Formats: sequence, C-alpha cells, structure tokens
Amino acid sequence: MRTAPMGPRGRITALRRLSRGAGRRLSWGVGDQAVSSLTNFAVGIFIARSLGAEQFGAFSLAYVTYTFVLNASRGLASDPLVVRFSGTDPRVWRRAVASCTGTATVVGLASGICALVAAMLLSGTAKAAFLALGLTLPGLMLQDSWRFAFFAIGHGKLAFLNDLVWALVQVPAFALLRATGHASVFWVVFAWGAAAAVAAAVGPFQAHVFPKLFETQAWLTQQRDLGARYLAENTASGGANQLRTYGIGLILGLAVVGYVRGAEMLMGPFLVLSMGISWAAVPEAVRFLRRSPRHLQRFCVSLGTGLAVMALAWGVTLLVLLPRGLGAALLGSIWRPAYPLVLPATVTVVASCFSVGASAGMRALGAARQSLRVQVLASAAFLVCNLVGALTGGAMGVMRGTALSTVIAALLWWWQLRASLREFQSGPRRAMTSAPDRQGSPGQGGERAVAPVSAEKLADQVTRPTHTTDVKSS
Repeated sequence: MRTAPMGPRGRITALRRLSRGAGRRLSWGVGDQAVSSLTNFAVGIFIARSLGAEQFGAFSLAYVTYTFVLNASRGLASDPLVVRFSGTDPRVWRRAVASCTGTATVVGLASGICALVAAMLLSGTAKAAFLALGLTLPGLMLQDSWRFAFFAIGHGKLAFLNDLVWALVQVPAFALLRATGHASVFWVVFAWGAAAAVAAAVGPFQAHVFPKLFETQAWLTQQRDLGARYLAENTASGGANQLRTYGIGLILGLAVVGYVRGAEMLMGPFLVLSMGISWAAVPEAVRFLRRSPRHLQRFCVSLGTGLAVMALAWGVTLLVLLPRGLGAALLGSIWRPAYPLVLPATVTVVASCFSVGASAGMRALGAARQSLRVQVLASAAFLVCNLVGALTGGAMGVMRGTALSTVIAALLWWWQLRASLREFQSGPRRAMTSAPDRQGSPGQGGERAVAPVSAEKLADQVTRPTHTTDVKSS
C-alpha cells in the first residue's frame, strides 16, 4: 500500500536519519580497512627493513599480482553482490552469499595455479614470492569476499572482526619467523596468506553461510550483465597497475620498484581511510539513490571532497616529518630515494579521492557499461603515462606520470557520472515512478533507482529451491 508523500520537514528528517546511518556504517568500513591495510602495510615495512630493496621489489611484484586477482574476484563475485543485494532480505542475502563466496574461492584456486606455473618459470626472489602467493590465493580471495558480504547486509562489525582475526594470526607467525631466522620473502608472503586463510575459515561461522563452489557457474550466469563488465573494469585497472610494475622492473630494475612502492606505502595510513570508505560507500550510495539522484550527487561530491582534503593534509605531514626521523624509522635505507617521490604521490592520492566519489555513484546507478568505458580509458592513460615517465625521468618520471593520469581519470569519472545521472533521470526512472520499493516504501517524488528493481528480479532467481538450500539464521 502506498504511503502519503512526505512534507519538506519529513524529507529533511529522513535524509538526516539516512546520513547518520551511513556515517555509522562507513565508520565500520574505515575500521575494517584500517585493520586490513595496516596489516599489509606492516608486512611491507617488515620486508623493507629486514630484507632489503631487492626482496622488497620481489614482494611488490607478488603483491601487485595479488591485487590484480583480487580485482578480478571482486568484479565477478563481490561487486554484483554489493550492487544487487545491499539491504535485501537476509534469506535472499544468504543464498546470494553462498554463491558469491564460492565463486571467489574458485577464482582463487584458478589464479593460484597460474601463479605456481609462473613461479616455475622465474628464478631467485621473484620465484619464491610467486610460489608462496600461489599457495595462498584461494584463502585470500575467500577472506576478501566475506568483507563485502558483511557490508552488503549492513554488518560492518563482522567484517572488522574477520580482518582482526587475520591481523592477530600474523603477529605470532612473524614473531616466529624472526626468532627462527626464516624471515625470507617466501615465508613472509606465505605467513601473510595463510593467516588470511584462517580468517576465511571463520567467515562461515559468522555469516551462518558456507561457500558453494559448485554454484559458480550459476552465479556467473545470473550476474553476466554486471559481472562481465565489472571484471573487465577491475582487471583493466589491476592489469594496468601490474604491467606498470613489471615495466618499471624491466626498465629501471627491482630496486626502483622498491623505491616507488616505498613512496606509495607512505600514503598507506591515509589509504586505510580512503579505501575503507570507498568500497563501503557503494551500499550507502544505493541508499541515497533510493531517495533521489540529487541526493546521490551530493553524497558523491561530499565524499570526494572530504577525502581529498584529508589526503592533502596527510601528504603535507609526510613531507614535514619524514626528514625528521620518521622516514628512517619506517623504511630504513629506502626512505632517502623514496622521499622525493612523496609529493607526486600526494597529488595522485588527492586526485584519486575525487574518483572515489564519482565511481561510487556509478556503481549505485548500475551503470556498468559506462564505468567500464571510463576505466579502460583511465587505465590506458595510467599505463602510457607511467611507462613514458619511466623511460624519460626514472623513478620521478614514473610518479609524475601516475599523478597526471590520475587527474585525467578523475575528470573522466565525473564527466561520466553527470551524463549517467541525466540519462537515469530522463530514461528508466520515468517508467518506474509508480513502482513500490521492495521494503514497501514508494520512491520519493518518483525518483527510484534501477538497482533495487534488478535486485528483485535477481532475488527470484537466487531463491529458487533448485539452486540452493536455505541456511538457518542466527
């Protein structure tokens, strides 16, 4: 049954309530990402200080490969889950999560085999790093999928606790490596990935859902309209970053890879905040879109601007404190060649913050075709600018190329978001002005998102008894 339209005061009160709820959920996103990113940051610092530039460079090659696989897994499994099942009925969510986490595990198994094959073709420290990565990729992919699943249902606390398990398991593992003298790049990467597998094993007991690997094909079929495009979008970004790292290694050597990675790692504590908010922002953007496209645009602008101001403050702090002892404390001997790269790294992160706001809005709109177009163009610019920079300006040229390409990407994202909002307001929205919300609330002023309707249709498919068996809730 339709409810009476709200007055202006009622709309303001509802928007404030929505904003407060978004703030609480985003704070869990920040906390969760803090645990995850600071753990990865600590691993990098441990290798940089203990093993030197060459092994740190080998770790960087393995890590960028991990992020490539992670982006592929998210595109096929986690991103469609967040777009279509954020805030849905728990029964529908559990069925979707069983398929989503199973798909992520299969991606980890397949990519792990590829990493092991690559290790056989390599030698030295790079071989050791890829061997350890190949053994641990299934657990790493499954653990990440639990994080997205928990935020989709609004239980960020569970994602935080799962990442906390990962972090706590690593503490005794690294202490043991140091005490026994086995602190090599192989054992550090293996301990890091094995700890993620422990956290992944905790996930089913938190969610009361167990991954169903054999439903991977059904999930990919149901999500093919979004999954294929998000896969291409994410792998375009991850692939460009991977090729950039490999290119730097070939052109300038592994030591320079370590210097560039060191400068980027110094931005890590801020990236904890940025990344935590960015991927937790998509469910919130969906909620704002259910109010109206105008509210979505305001949310995206506020998100990008707020993050950019904080990024600038963090970069200035680094420039002041690194020569005063912080650089040597964090990176050891690597900090001196890495320090000049901090300024262009700051410009890069500030520009990327504006992209975060726009990309969250694009995901909320379900505009996968348009976001894919932007990501392909941005990734091409990123790769070209970096490789040209490496050939002409060494490490500084690389970082300047990164900054330039990130500014270009931010402009592209906002241009496409504005175009997609205009298309949304003049197209499907008008045909759906009378459609009630799944929870029984009508769209305000006839402004409703496409994504919730897609979720309803997809929920009918996912909840068919021939696909999966229900799991008891807590």
